[in-house]
Amino acid sequence: MSKPLLFTPFQMRGVTAPNRAVVSPMVQYRANDGLVNDYHIVHLGKFALGKFGIVFTENCAVEPRGRVTQGDLGMWDDSQIEGHKRLVRFLKQEGSLAATQITHSGRKGSTPRSFDKPGELGPKEAGWKKWQVVGPSELAAGEGYDTPKALTEADLDDLCVKFGQAARRADAAGYDIIEIHGAHGYLLAQFLSPISNQRNDQYGGDRAGRMRFPLAAAKAVREGWPEHKPMFIRVSAVDGAGGWDVEDTVAYAKELKAIGIDVIDTSSGGLTGLSTALPVKRGLGFQVPFAAAIKRQADIPTMTVGLILDGPQAEAILQAGDADLIAIGRQALYDPFWALHAAQELGCDSDFEMWTPEYGWWLDKRKANLAK
Repeated sequence: MSKPLLFTPFQMRGVTAPNRAVVSPMVQYRANDGLVNDYHIVHLGKFALGKFGIVFTENCAVEPRGRVTQGDLGMWDDSQIEGHKRLVRFLKQEGSLAATQITHSGRKGSTPRSFDKPGELGPKEAGWKKWQVVGPSELAAGEGYDTPKALTEADLDDLCVKFGQAARRADAAGYDIIEIHGAHGYLLAQFLSPISNQRNDQYGGDRAGRMRFPLAAAKAVREGWPEHKPMFIRVSAVDGAGGWDVEDTVAYAKELKAIGIDVIDTSSGGLTGLSTALPVKRGLGFQVPFAAAIKRQADIPTMTVGLILDGPQAEAILQAGDADLIAIGRQALYDPFWALHAAQELGCDSDFEMWTPEYGWWLDKRKANLAK
């Protein structure tokens, strides 16, 4: 029996993922001043113990006002590197590739954490305060969101520098992979969509103009990131507001490939407010067709995400050639050992040999006892 595709290595530039199972970036709201702490080590470390091939941190802001909440991780200051180093050491020690995501929230920043009560910005004892958000145009993301200050061309030049500096810090921390979060209505996505970008300078107007800043930011990251390390970018294939669609994303992906981006992490929605309204019904693997279209039409590897629940479902996506990597988000929170359980579902680890020896020895012994 041949090995399932989900558990075959995937090479990208000078690094190789041991398998195709990826922990998707998921915000946790537990940082202070953007610093990695014990919570992040334990939270992400358990996925490495669960033998995911790639483990992503949550999004790390390239400047303080680029955070979504004040509990987000950061990559804007050298003081943040040491905490990331500690996290990276553990992930690699357990055999996973260590990956990080960098971002700027734009007009969707300075918001409460998802689980805070209405009107609260975070824990009162932390003294958290709102800040001036920015965006391509002076258009709020929706009801309850602040109106952003429109970024000047000089501001955009400065932000490209900050994206590049964040990439250099991520490399100094030892990460194997970097990803730009350019989806879900954050700053890069705000520039792409005519719904949120109503500028009349070189960074607005037609699709080429609206892509100009996101491509410049991506280029700055690629230039600040070692040639032998792969770079991903997360996109919303459709923005859910009718301003950006799959055809636009394919054209964008071709430009990103020319810059040196290696994988398109394909998501959708999120441009306005908290809405992720989509032109497709949410169901198992509902975003896979977007990844498939981009992979085939732009001739670039893709990662897919969204309601992928088990190994057979993930394997079917890979076997169909619809994506190259499978990102698991909330299902990984529900089951940090998703990858190992998927291996057993697919019949390639009946004796717990893929598990860390400290676990696998016990579980194999229990299996023998249960068989008796």
